[in-house]
Amino acid sequence: MAAMRKEYDPDKAKRRKRRPILYIICEGKETETKYFRHFRSRNCLVDIVPISSKHKAAEHLVKHAKSLLSQADYFPKDGDRLWCVFDCDENTNAELQNAQNYAEKHSYKIAYSNPCFEYWYLLHFTQHNGHLSGAGEVLKLLQSKGRLEKYEKSLDVFSDLLPRQSEAIRRAKERLDQLCKENVAVLSRDSNPVTNVHELVEFLNSQQTK
Repeated sequence: MAAMRKEYDPDKAKRRKRRPILYIICEGKETETKYFRHFRSRNCLVDIVPISSKHKAAEHLVKHAKSLLSQADYFPKDGDRLWCVFDCDENTNAELQNAQNYAEKHSYKIAYSNPCFEYWYLLHFTQHNGHLSGAGEVLKLLQSKGRLEKYEKSLDVFSDLLPRQSEAIRRAKERLDQLCKENVAVLSRDSNPVTNVHELVEFLNSQQTK
């Protein structure tokens, strides 16, 4: 990311005009960044910048976003936005809550998956609401016959998933509705499985012009 102005100056009369920038801070170096890069297009109303973070802990990733943005061309008042994308992994409920509180304080958005980002991929093929022991089980289900049989984290599968995207969005919403009815906190270890990545995907889709 190129270093540019570090502070927003609302009084500067001749600030350069540009499209708003959507920064997506991801814990994954390959899976998430490869996926979100596909939303970048000439007809997109925002510039999409996926950035991999060295931090896997949710709280550290969200806080690290601020230091990344201090070096970036980031102006929320001009429409710039930031999303933090992370998994449950080994985070405790307290750490997840701290991440959420910090994000809300700085007006960041969160796209969260429990247990891992690939659960979002899995929803493209099936409505799986049963508890998942971890990323290994998700990958095994994802590699089942008729799904992404040769899937591995370095593989770009966006084109395979795209025709099923609307189904995944519907299933993700239905799972969230179920958790809400059961009074289960979404951003917690108790929500397994869940993802709200569809909220980011829907926003990205809304920024595409025909």
